[in-house]
Order: sequence, then structure tokens, then C-alpha cells
Amino acid sequence: MRIRLRAFAVAVLVFLVSLTGRAAGVPVTGQVVDPAGLPIPGATVELLEGTRRVAQGVSNPEGSFRFTEVPQGTYKIRVTMAGFRVSEMSIAVGTTAPTPVTIRLLVGSVSETVRVESGSTTLNRDSSAVKATPPPPPAPSAPARANPGDPAYAPPAEQRMYGNAGGRGSGVGQGAGGGFGGGVYQPSAELYEGIEEHTFRRPTEHPLSTFSIDVDTASYTNVRRFLNDGTLPPVDAVRVEELINYFRFDYADSTQGAPFGITTELAPCPWDSKHRLALVGLQARRLPEGKTPPRNLVFLIDVSGSMTSEDKLPLVKTAMKMLAETLRAEDRVAIVTYAGTTGVALQATRGDRSGVIQDAISALNSGGSTNGGAGIQLAYQIAAENFVKGGINRVILATDGDFNVGITSMDALTRLIEEKRQTGVFLSVLGVGTGNLKDATMEKLADKGNGNYSYLDSLHEARRVLVAEAGSTLVTVAKDVKIQVEFNPSAVGAYRLIGYENRKLKSRDFNDDTKDAGEMGAGHTVTALYEIVPPGEDVNTGGVDPLKYQRPAEASPTPGRVTVPSNELMTVKVRYKQPSGDRSSLVTVPVVARNTTSPRHVNFAAAVAQFGMLLRNSPYKADSTWADAARLARGARGDDSDGYRAEFVRLVELAAALDRQRTTSTSVSRR
Repeated sequence: MRIRLRAFAVAVLVFLVSLTGRAAGVPVTGQVVDPAGLPIPGATVELLEGTRRVAQGVSNPEGSFRFTEVPQGTYKIRVTMAGFRVSEMSIAVGTTAPTPVTIRLLVGSVSETVRVESGSTTLNRDSSAVKATPPPPPAPSAPARANPGDPAYAPPAEQRMYGNAGGRGSGVGQGAGGGFGGGVYQPSAELYEGIEEHTFRRPTEHPLSTFSIDVDTASYTNVRRFLNDGTLPPVDAVRVEELINYFRFDYADSTQGAPFGITTELAPCPWDSKHRLALVGLQARRLPEGKTPPRNLVFLIDVSGSMTSEDKLPLVKTAMKMLAETLRAEDRVAIVTYAGTTGVALQATRGDRSGVIQDAISALNSGGSTNGGAGIQLAYQIAAENFVKGGINRVILATDGDFNVGITSMDALTRLIEEKRQTGVFLSVLGVGTGNLKDATMEKLADKGNGNYSYLDSLHEARRVLVAEAGSTLVTVAKDVKIQVEFNPSAVGAYRLIGYENRKLKSRDFNDDTKDAGEMGAGHTVTALYEIVPPGEDVNTGGVDPLKYQRPAEASPTPGRVTVPSNELMTVKVRYKQPSGDRSSLVTVPVVARNTTSPRHVNFAAAVAQFGMLLRNSPYKADSTWADAARLARGARGDDSDGYRAEFVRLVELAAALDRQRTTSTSVSRR
């Protein structure tokens, strides 16, 4: 009898353990990669049971995903990403975690679905856990279209109709994304400010190069959006400095007591062996863990009719909910909406009242015209009423930039924002969507508001901006940061600043504390590259005839100047103000002509610059090729813990493929 009771007890225990294991579930993990095996971050990964979606997540920077507490059963994993075919695979989940899977996405139309076989992988680094709970709204997917490789391919209207505020067309002949197979370029509602690239300048005539720093990253993510959608971007959407500054570099973080460090490097120029590259890098001091100041945030949300699509308001709402999870009791958040009328969706609320905040976000809906000016005024008013001395006081505008009612004059808007920044309330801008993106407007508003302009092309990028890098996005450590470089004419025949075309300043503006410049947030890096031509080398200085009485080999000074003997190539000067200060401080760093320091950063920055010049079809790209840029980036990836540099290599290769298709299609159409 005792034996029977013991056997029965053991059986009951085994049964209960099996029930517990089934109830708790096991993790399902894997990685999303492209045809070359490189990780794909930002892909939407769904776990389906039959036709019912059980959970949804986004692949992390290393392409990894993880679903936790998945009960026993048979499921389907579906992966979608703009520019790739949908991939699906079946997976059986038992009492133990299944082997991590690798899902390889193929380039093509998202209207095509391919089934993939599961495969093991040594990678088992988890992304943020996604439990089998009711999922958020589905991530946006690109509209169905023909295969880009088909000669008859023509992208959707919103992908091939792009204009720019400067009025210059960005057609196929200029290396822009005008479409393939004879797709006709037409101006449209997307507006980009025209860019005229810096020319080479001789230090005998122009010894000083002066510009405001730029920590915006919108151009990189917008370019990524174009490429993932299967088209090359219009040239004026490509701001090379923003491409470079998307990436973080491990520079020194302290120089002469400033709240940032200054690093300089010299290296051969990869696209012209006769030239050199000079890197100037700034690193703002990093914010200690857990030391974020109290936050007074007012979200200004565009809920007009143009924000209806999944890649606009629904994306913003999900991003806001992720940020809300990080708020503390000492933080305050409010929500102002604007469309035909302006309203307060959430009064300033303590950050630990998560349920109230989440409910207010969920209730946001779109419709109506866009009275952006009135919304900005109300948002600033609420921010001022809840101002935190020594804290973060920020209005965060989320929009596609379509201001069509109220204060529509750019001058009136910028005057309002310039006035409000004097109170210590800064403005950041989150751009979203396609088809009517007002890039030029949003960049200018963030610039005038002492803030940052970021473009959210995915939920992953939204998390990066608002959660992972909230310190550098929101915590200002130095404002009105200006750089001025003086070149030694005996060591430099000519120089060219790569990028920063819309940030250039007059030489006298450097010492003028009334002139506005860029801001640096905690942990921010700023990188600038100069292409240096040695004395005696012939160079095109923008169509100006050679001087009659001066020759480059002689490095002759201009009349009235005396050349001072020096072994220095150049001197870097940086002016900045404290976040609440009105007077600037100066930091000066000389750069010797024969820098013996081993370059650690300049090669990857050069690869990104080369990529930007190829996208712009720049007259200064010299012998650059896509393969050169990809090779240089691979060799200089360094510590790529977040996977962004690996993703960059994938984008270079994708741009190369699209460029080949465009060239082939153009050639066929001419026959």
C-alpha cells in the first residue's frame, strides 16, 4: 500500500511539474540577418499561433529577438522589414527552450512571402524581453510593389516624388532616388533644403574655417528609410555630417576643464592618396548612471489627418509609452495635441503615475488640419509653469512637419522658438513618416530651439532616441558650441570641410556671444573631417583662376601678412557656454603636421563620409566606390557592441545594389 501511495504521489508531482512548466513557458530566441549574414536591427518579429498573433517584438542592434514564457505548442515566426521579403518559419515549443533560430531575409518586395528553415546559431544575446501578452499595434510595412530588379519597376509615388526647399531637382541624373526603369522624377510634398558643398579653399586667402557643431542624426535614419524601401535618397536629403554623427566615437571627454574633450587625428585620405584627412572630435562628458536630472517634458503631438498612417502617430504613441516606463516620481510629463484646434491631452503628471500617462497616450487619435503654431505656444506655456531649476525642461515636438494652419510663416515660428529658448526651455523634434516629410522645417525648428532633430524610421530608432540615449538627447552640458580652425599656409596648400554646409559661420561670429550655435548633450560626440591638400598640389578651388603673383608651391601669404614659422598643421579653437550661461569660454588645441598618434577613429568616419559623397554624387568623391567604403568600414568597425556599424556596412552594400540597378535600367531605357 505504501509503495502504491508513493508511486501515486510521484505521478501527481510529475503531473504538477509538467503543468507548471507549461504555464510558465520557455523562451524562444533567434537572430534576423540579411543575405550576407549581417544582422538586421529594427525588423518586426511576430509570434503566431495559427492566425492569432501571440506576441510581437523588434530585433535589437545585433539582429536578435526573444520571446519569453512561450507555452508548449506549434507556432509560426513571421519577420517583416521594409525592402525585404516577408519570411515565415514554423517552430515547435516543448518543455525546454528550442534551439535559437536564424532567419535570413531576402531582398525584394514585402508582398512576397518565403518560408525558411530553422537553423542553429551560436549567437544567444537577448534583446528586450517580449512576453506572450496582448501585443502593441503592428509595425508599419511598406506598400506592395514590383520587384526592384524588374526593368518595369516603378516605386510608389511617395518614394519617387521628392523635392527640396532650395528648388533644385534631385533627379536620376544627379544620383538621387528618382526611381528605376525610367521612373519620372517630380517635385512633391517632401521638402529638403538645398545643399551646396564646400569647395577647397587656400589658407593664404581663407585661413579660418568656422562652423557651428551639429548633433542631429535625422539625415542618417532618413537615408536608411529610403534604402530599406528600395530607392536611393534625393541628394539634398543627405547631410554628410549627420551621417557621421549618428555614430559614437570613444574620444577623450575632458580638455582644459571644458565639459567636453577634443581629439584630433591625421590619416591618408582614402579616396585621394595625395591628400590627408584631419579629424576633429568632441566628446561631451558622460552622465553617471542614475544621475539624470528631474525631467519636465511636454510632448507636442501632431494629431492632424496627415499623421494617420502606421509609421506616424501609432509609432509615436508606442515610443512615448516606452519612455513613460522610464519616468520617475520626480519627473513630470504633459501632452499637448494640435490639429484644427489645440488641446491638452494630459496635464503635467508625475512620472510614477504610469497608468494615467499610458491611458492618455492610448487615447490619442488623428484627424483635422495642422495648427502647429498654436500648439507650440501652449506647450511652452505648460513647460514654463512646471519649470525645474537645474533640471531638464524640454518641449518634444513629434510631427511630419506639415504646418498648414495658424503660424505658418517660418520667420514667425523661429522668432517664437528663439524667444522661448532664452527662458531655458529647449525644443527637440521627432520627425516621422513618408510622402510629405518637411525635413527642412523640422531641422530649422530644432536648430533654433537649442534641441535635436531625429527622424524615427522604426520603433527601434524611437527606443534609441528616447530611452537608450535619453541623456545625450535631453541633458544639455554645453550650448552655443562653435569650432574655428586656423590652417598654417606653409603646411596646407588647400582644405575642404566635409559637410556642415548649413552650419557655417562667418569668421567674426566665432567671438560674438550673441550668435547662436549648436548644443551638446551628455555623452554626445561631434565629428568633423577636413580634406587637406599639401602645398604644391594643384587643386580646384571652385572655378577661380590661378593667382598671377602667388603660386601654391611658395605658400605665399596674402599682402600685409607675415608667415610665422611653425611645425603645426592647424589650430583648433572651440567656444562654448554653460547651459545657463551667457558668456563663452575658449579651448585651444594645436595640431602638429607630423602627428605620431595612431588614428583610431578617422577611418570609420572617412568610410561614412565616402558613403555620403557617393549618395550625393559629389564632385569631390574622386575615385570612391561603394566597395571601397564598405571595405574601409569593415576594417574600422572596432568595438561595435550596439551593431550599428555592422548595419552601416549592410546599407552601403544595399546602396551599391540599388545604384547598379538604376544604372542598368537607365542604360536599357536609352537603347
